Amino acid sequence: MTADPLAEIVMLLQPSASFSKLVECAGVWRIRRNVEGKPVFCAILEGGCRVIVGGQPPVILQAGDFVLAPATHDQVIESIQPPPHGIDMMSTGIGEGRFRVGREGPPNLRMQVGVCSFASPDAALLVSLLPTMVVARGEPRLATLMQLVGDETRKSRPAREVVLERLLEVLLIEALRCGTEPASVPSLARGLSDDRLVAALRAMHARPQHGWTVAELASETAMSRSAFFKRFNHVVGLPPMEYLFAWRMALAKRLLRGGELAIGHIAERVGYGSASTFSTAFARHVGMPPARYARTEHVP
Repeated sequence: MTADPLAEIVMLLQPSASFSKLVECAGVWRIRRNVEGKPVFCAILEGGCRVIVGGQPPVILQAGDFVLAPATHDQVIESIQPPPHGIDMMSTGIGEGRFRVGREGPPNLRMQVGVCSFASPDAALLVSLLPTMVVARGEPRLATLMQLVGDETRKSRPAREVVLERLLEVLLIEALRCGTEPASVPSLARGLSDDRLVAALRAMHARPQHGWTVAELASETAMSRSAFFKRFNHVVGLPPMEYLFAWRMALAKRLLRGGELAIGHIAERVGYGSASTFSTAFARHVGMPPARYARTEHVP
């Protein structure tokens, strides 16, 4: 198994594109989206705007910026000079994959917007480890990746779904590793950017079968047990052993869906000394024994 936590989580999410479109906005305007928790990403091609996600303070975006919200429940994008409170606008189609918002006249914003979904049954858990919003500035590769996603979304080429999944994986990883996020929001991305905590995170992902303790993980970071526990909880958003348990269960589900390994072997792979102790932990976490989960979720 790889020891790259960010890549593993993005691949486990199993992203697939819902749609991608080019949006032009003119005058004073506001767009409000409620996309039921789906990931939304946006590349600003020309002009500028304000974006508000989940009630956080507005962020100003300019040409060349990219924003990713892995689980958007309420997103507002509006002109730099916003319209009066409560006035939202709808987009109008003006061509294939092209939409316009606001009055007639030259646009003050052009942006490529995409919405995708995560097929993983553990999407809620995995997304909770990611930042609420990520902003990347001056990264032209992200705009290029978005154009490729948009082009692939609109065409019916062979292996379209496979290509889209790979493109989205690269897009999400690139955004998460080069973007910034509100420093006060705990997440896996913050943990991976922490010079000390990253050693413990990589160790857990490289050897999930090992019987890790908080003291052992603290030694990986050259910190005391108490200092490591406090820092991990503050930066990542949950205690280290809770993170390890959640990660082991996500791996176990993936192995069970594959249908290639016996439950005893899966138990060993995710750090349990016997099939019975693994089955008890899995049933407590998932709500059903691993054997039944494997039968109901097996992907041929």
